[in-house]
Amino acid sequence: MSQNVSWDEQGNWGATGAWGSRDSAGRKLDLAHWQARLDALRAKHHVPGASLALLVDGTVHELASGVLHTETGVEVTTDSVFQMGSIAKVYTATLIMQLAESGALALDAPVVDVLPEFSVADPAATRAITIRRLLSHTGGLTCDFTHDSGRGDDCLARYVEAAKGVALDCPPGTAISYSSVGYNVLGRIIEVVTGKVWDQALKDLLLPPLGLTHTMTLPEEALRFRAAMGHLGEPGRRPDPAPEWDMMPRSAGPYGRVIASAGDLARLARMHLAGGVAEDGTRVLSAETAALMQRRVVDCPDKWTVSSDGWGLGWTLYDWNGVPGYGHDGASIGQYGYLRVVPSAGVAVALLTNGGGAREVYAALYRELLAELAGVTMPEPFAPPARPPVVDFAPLVGTYRREGVVITVTERDGAGHARYAFVDGMKDFSDPLEIDLLPVTETVFAGTGVGAAFSEDYMPVVFSTLPDGTGCVYIGMRCGPKTA
Repeated sequence: MSQNVSWDEQGNWGATGAWGSRDSAGRKLDLAHWQARLDALRAKHHVPGASLALLVDGTVHELASGVLHTETGVEVTTDSVFQMGSIAKVYTATLIMQLAESGALALDAPVVDVLPEFSVADPAATRAITIRRLLSHTGGLTCDFTHDSGRGDDCLARYVEAAKGVALDCPPGTAISYSSVGYNVLGRIIEVVTGKVWDQALKDLLLPPLGLTHTMTLPEEALRFRAAMGHLGEPGRRPDPAPEWDMMPRSAGPYGRVIASAGDLARLARMHLAGGVAEDGTRVLSAETAALMQRRVVDCPDKWTVSSDGWGLGWTLYDWNGVPGYGHDGASIGQYGYLRVVPSAGVAVALLTNGGGAREVYAALYRELLAELAGVTMPEPFAPPARPPVVDFAPLVGTYRREGVVITVTERDGAGHARYAFVDGMKDFSDPLEIDLLPVTETVFAGTGVGAAFSEDYMPVVFSTLPDGTGCVYIGMRCGPKTA
C-alpha cells in the first residue's frame, strides 16, 4: 500500500509523509470484536447482509456479514457491491467541485448561465438558483419529482426539461429543503461542461485517481460483481427480496445511483479526509476545496432524520457534543448506506446493508465504533420524552404541500395527527401514512407508525417558519410550505 499522507500539527491530514495519527501508537483496532458485533447486530435486526469498512490510521479495513439474497444464500464478501442511494450526491458534488476548481464553472453563477434551458415554475426565482445553492440544498428545488426520461444518454437533459413546471419548496436561498431534483440539475451541468454523460464523467474524472475498482453507476455494470439484492418487509420481521433489483430510472444517477463496495466508499472518504489527496498521492481536489465542502452553509431545522446539524457543499454536517464530523446517508429499494467521517480522529466508517432494521444496526454499531475509535458520543435515538410538554397544537393545524406529497395536520382530542398522502407523480408510491404526533418540543414531534426508514422508532416531524412568515413542516428533511 502506498502510504503518503500524515497528520499536520493541527491534526489535519496533509500530503507530507507516511500515514499516521496522533494516537496511532496507542490505538488498537480489534477487527474480530467488530466482526462479532456486526454479525450479532445484523442477525438481531433481521438485516440479510451487510458490509462494513473502517478507515483507521490511514488504512481501510473491510468486514462482511450475512447474505446478498435470502433466496440464493450467496454470502456477502468484502468485494460485494450495494446500491447506495443518496450517497451518490457526494460523488456528484465532488465532480462539481473539481470543475469549479479548474475554472470551468463558478459556484455562485446562476444555473441558467450554464443551462440556458433551465427554469422553474416561478420565473423570478430562476436566476436566484445558483450552483452553490444546489450543492447545499438551499436552491428551493423540490425532492420527490419522479420522471422516467428513458435509458438514453439524453436522460438528464430530458429530466431537467420535464422539471420546468415543478413548484419550489421555498424561495431560493431562504431555507434548506433536501433536493434530489437539484442534484440532477448538477448532473446535467457536469454533462454540459465536460461534454460527457454524467456516468462517464464520474468514471473518467473521479474513479481512476482513487483506485475505485468496485464503483459503478448502471445495473448492467453491477452484474460483473457480487451484487446485493434489496429486501423489504414489516419492521421486526425477516424481510423478503424486493420485487425488483432497482426501480430508479437512469436519470436518478446524480442523486441516487452509485453502486459500490463499502471499501470503495471509505476510499472516497479518505481522499476528502486527506485534503483532496488520493492514496497514491494524486491530488483530486485542493485542500482548500476539500475544506470548503465541509464548511457549514446552512443549519438544519430537522436535526434528527439524518442526524444532521447543518449542511455543507454536498456533505451532511454533524456535531457530536462539540466533535464535528461529516458524511451522508442513502437508501434505494431495500438497501441502506451510512457514511460518517470524524476529521479530528482521522476515522471514517462506511456501512452498506440490504434490508431489515438497517438503521438500528447503524445506530448501535456506530455509537460503539465512534466512541472507541474517535471519542465521539452519538445522540440517543430520537423519541418523545417520558414527560412530554403540553403543546398548543392549534397554530400548526392546516394543509402543507410540496411536489408529490400533501400533509394534512389535524388535532384530535388535544393531540396532533398528520396524514401524509402521495400525489402527483408519487400517487402510486404508497397508501397514505397516518401519523400520530407526540410532542418533543413546541415545534418538534415524534411521528408514529412510519417504521425504521428514518429513525429507530419515530419519524421526526418539525414545524418551522420561512423568512417570509410562511409556516412549513419538515418530514424527511423536505420542506412542505403551509398552503391552507
